[in-house]
Amino acid sequence: MTLQQLRYLIAIAERGSINAASRDLYVSQSSLSVAVRELETEFGVSIFNRSSKGITLTSAGVELLGYARQVVEQADLMLGRYDKKTSALHGRLAISSQHYAFVVRAFIEFANRREEQGYEFVLRETRTAEVIEDVRTFRSDLGVLYLSTYNERVVGKRLEDEGLKFSSLFKAKPHAFVREGHPLSGRAIIAMSELAEFPRFTFEQGARSSLYYSEEPLASLPHARRIVASDRATMTGLLRHTDGFLVSSGVRSDEMFDGIVSVPIDCDEVMNVGIVTHGERRLSVLATEYIELLYRQILSFDGELSISRSVLSHS
Repeated sequence: MTLQQLRYLIAIAERGSINAASRDLYVSQSSLSVAVRELETEFGVSIFNRSSKGITLTSAGVELLGYARQVVEQADLMLGRYDKKTSALHGRLAISSQHYAFVVRAFIEFANRREEQGYEFVLRETRTAEVIEDVRTFRSDLGVLYLSTYNERVVGKRLEDEGLKFSSLFKAKPHAFVREGHPLSGRAIIAMSELAEFPRFTFEQGARSSLYYSEEPLASLPHARRIVASDRATMTGLLRHTDGFLVSSGVRSDEMFDGIVSVPIDCDEVMNVGIVTHGERRLSVLATEYIELLYRQILSFDGELSISRSVLSHS
């Protein structure tokens, strides 16, 4: 076993295929295949399930990957501390998230803190099902999504079945995002029935779309029609220039402070926004640092949030 073999194993698992790892690492596919076979022979296990659709980790592969990450992380920390000739630490942090501004702001601050060579940081704003899949397959270290009384049974069961853990960051009442000048923008609170005559905006969830996987709570909220977007920039444009509304936690992104207001909705629903991690994987130093920055962003929000420290307390 070598550190290079372990790095290859981690790269293949994160990217989901030997071809993708080969392309990103500038290493031949045959070299990666040989490294995997040598590890399988040395440890007497099968690491990947191989099919026409690609590769997935076996249960033994998941366990081995967890150990591999720990070995590589500790080796990189040692090199960074004692090997003055080595500036590249090969550190990597990947985040998959629903569309939350505080996640992006924390990511920017995190990346700006790490100016050394050799790091790779990835942020994917994506669909709910893909957040779960990315963490399950180790493509991402962390996922960020919300649970509510409506979706907790279905999404929570999916997380449990996949060996994933959900740890709360904060809880918030659903808010309606509307443009300044919207007929409801001056309200202190909005009744659900008052939204019925306006278009509802939602983030697109792809082929695995369902009300339980929706990025917005209050799926049964009455509305005039439904308009779907896939990115925050388009969503922001829709909000600024139409009388539609988006339901979210009330934590606005930077671009949404100009011309968009957030008004609480009168309901019993609560959004529990939190971190998804793999049960077979402990938080790395980089992941822990990023979560601290998430908390800093959440604490800076001028609004009513119930903040939990459960992520770091259980790491």
